Parts: sequence; structure tokens; C-alpha cells
Amino acid sequence: MKKYILFDNDGVLVDTEHWYYRAGERALASVGVRLDLDEYLKDMAHGLGTWHQAILAGIDDATIDRLKVLRNEYYQHSLRTEAIEIDGVVDVLAELAQHVSMAIVTTSKKADFDLIHADRGILRYMDFVLARDDYAQPKPHPEPYLTALERFGATKVETLIVEDSARGLRSAVAAGIDCAVVHNDFTRAQDFSGATHRIANLCELRDLIR
Repeated sequence: MKKYILFDNDGVLVDTEHWYYRAGERALASVGVRLDLDEYLKDMAHGLGTWHQAILAGIDDATIDRLKVLRNEYYQHSLRTEAIEIDGVVDVLAELAQHVSMAIVTTSKKADFDLIHADRGILRYMDFVLARDDYAQPKPHPEPYLTALERFGATKVETLIVEDSARGLRSAVAAGIDCAVVHNDFTRAQDFSGATHRIANLCELRDLIR
């Protein structure tokens, strides 16, 4: 039986990944660069991000720094105005909290994370949150999940990670922890062959922890 669940945030607990991509797409369009979605998803799977395509297109560092500010503004606007809830998440967490301890391990910046979770009801079920500022090496490096494991004082065998991306799965595999990949339309074409479990939604976690 699993005693601990470590959740990724974006695409698992909230539906935000599309809006993050769109914000980067819009920022790069302002300098005439098209952010190809397929390439973006491949880059993300290997720990790269929005700006890899910009660099390949010859965009200089100063311009990229300016575009990052613009991207962040667009993204935070979407977080404030778009529907990013995933149906049933809060109900599932309330039930799981009766059986396991839970935490969030995310690559989100703290400012974005706080905006996402303002009055959303998810954090009440979490023992702690590790955001991008809380560790040195981001996913797909194992450090984020190993840091959470140490924080809980948990063993790998009694822990389950829930992810929706190849980058997150690679982090879990590198950490040596079982990983359930939940279906997400945005990342569905990525390689999840290393997953311990594939689930359609978080409701299926009820059976996995037993």
C-alpha cells in the first residue's frame, strides 16, 4: 500500500499547460518567431522550454529576457481569466487524504503557483509544496522528487508520483519511484513507456494506493 503521493501540478491538478504554451507563442510572435507546438513538446520532454526555438532562430539574450517578462504577463492574465479547474480533483483529494499524505512537486514559479491556487481548495490537502525555487535541478532531474521524499521521511516503495508529462516521468524514473501518468490531451503524444501506471483521471488513484 502506498502511504505518500507526490503530485505534479500543471496538467495534473489544474489545466494550465495549454495557457503556458499560448503565452510563449504570443510573446515570440511579437518578434516574428513561430513557436511550433510539436517541437515545443519535444523540448519540454528534455527539460528545455519556450526559448529553445527562439535561440535556434537567432534571438539574442537581451530580447529573450524581455520576452520572458511579456510571456509571464500573458500567462498570469490567463490564470486570472481562464477556467483552469479539472473536474473532480478536489473531491478525489478529499478522499485520498483519509488514507495517504500528499504533496505537490512542481516546476512552476512561486508567483504563478500562488496565483493558480488562490481560493481553489487544493492546498488544504497537501502537507507541503515544492516549487521551482525550492530545489537546484528541475525535472527531468530526480532532485525535486528526492527532495520531497526526504521532506516526508518516506521510502521509495511506499511513495507514488503522479505526472502528465514525459519530463516529469523521467524525473520520477530517475528517482526510482513508481509513477502514474494521468491522461492529458496536451501531452498525450509524448513517450510514457516508462510509467508504472497509466490512468484516465485521478479517480483511479483510489485503487492504486491500496
